Amino acid sequence: MSIYYTAQRKTRIFDPSAEEPFLISRSGIELFMECPRCFYLDKRKGVARPNGFPFSLNNAVDALLKKEFDIHRAAGSKHPLVKAYGIDAIPYADERLEEWRDSRTRGIKFVHEPTNLAIHGGIDDIWINPQDELHIVDYKATSKSGEVNLDADWQISYKRQVEVYQWLFRKNGFKVSDTAYFVYCNGNADKEAFDGKLEFDVKIIPYVGNDGWIESALGDIKKTLMAGETPDPDPDCDYCKYRFAMKRIEK
Repeated sequence: MSIYYTAQRKTRIFDPSAEEPFLISRSGIELFMECPRCFYLDKRKGVARPNGFPFSLNNAVDALLKKEFDIHRAAGSKHPLVKAYGIDAIPYADERLEEWRDSRTRGIKFVHEPTNLAIHGGIDDIWINPQDELHIVDYKATSKSGEVNLDADWQISYKRQVEVYQWLFRKNGFKVSDTAYFVYCNGNADKEAFDGKLEFDVKIIPYVGNDGWIESALGDIKKTLMAGETPDPDPDCDYCKYRFAMKRIEK
């Protein structure tokens, strides 16, 4: 198992002497923002954080929302929910949409020449307004009491996510609105019975992004990759806390 894992990771380990651009996903940038040490161990040493469990229900919601919005994309019409929120936009039709959505084929990509990093990410959706500006759209699914919002500290990752997508599309020559939208689906657990059906309350939350941090972050990422030494952990990183705790008890 360890031999297979090491061989599998070699293709994604940063080589300071390599001339070809090094691939960094949107989630890779988020990993660096969360903890430079975990990022370094992943990209330089090939030791990634343990994989989380797949969010199968969330994936199902994503797939159904894409099908639903694609119907209006094909018709050039406004989705009823978008209309209800007074948003003047329709789903953006482009033959490259499926490519941009597919993170397995790197989604939308851009090579950042100052760092020689190839940034990529798979989007959920794009809408377009009458000013020919694109709105980045991200689907989220949860089940909680009360209204969903973007107020929790941990949701900074959601905000950075759409900001990276805004940056990627701008770097690819598109006119992009600062306003992104989250289509947030909240599973309703207050029904009297399940009856083989889970119902959701769906809300659209606008977010005004600012991608000004990304250029600086990419510079810091490249410096970290080139440094050749493991950075200090983020004090709030539970993964690093676990690693250090295990080292103490194994002595």
